Amino acid sequence: MTVMTVLEVPDPRLRLVAEPVETVDDSTRTLVADMIETMYDFNGIGLAATQVGVQQRVLVIDLQEEKDEDDKPIKNPKAYINAEILSVSDEVSTYNEGCLSIPEQYAEVARPARCRVKWLDETGAAFEEDLDGLLSTCMQHEIDHLDGVLFIDHISRLKRDMVLKKLAKQRKLG
Repeated sequence: MTVMTVLEVPDPRLRLVAEPVETVDDSTRTLVADMIETMYDFNGIGLAATQVGVQQRVLVIDLQEEKDEDDKPIKNPKAYINAEILSVSDEVSTYNEGCLSIPEQYAEVARPARCRVKWLDETGAAFEEDLDGLLSTCMQHEIDHLDGVLFIDHISRLKRDMVLKKLAKQRKLG
């Protein structure tokens, strides 16, 4: 497995719309494994292929919500290939979102509280499920990436400008 480079704003590749995966094969599984390794290396809970410069509709998520007897997170990564949101709830929930492509910057983002999603796993098996809570938010965030949308696109222009200025200042300080 390889740790990949995570693209950061303002890289224009983050705004590209990813292409569907035609066939789930060994190259797809290698991409998934590398993305999982990269997500863990960067201490993330989700990663979309577009964030590592691959324009395919692949994303990985591991919320690591369960803990072992030593209170360490239990890794349980999942791959979602060609994930598609079928429906969303009218109810909205707000989370303080961050993104590996906008490092160490966070903002309150309101999204539908629940969503119904269909996808393929790394074996090519099809799934459809209702998601809620943090998993719903994370799935919507990562699918946004596959559509060239960043979480800062969901906040006001003033807040977005503040986030980008803080990021620029952080980069300047090294």
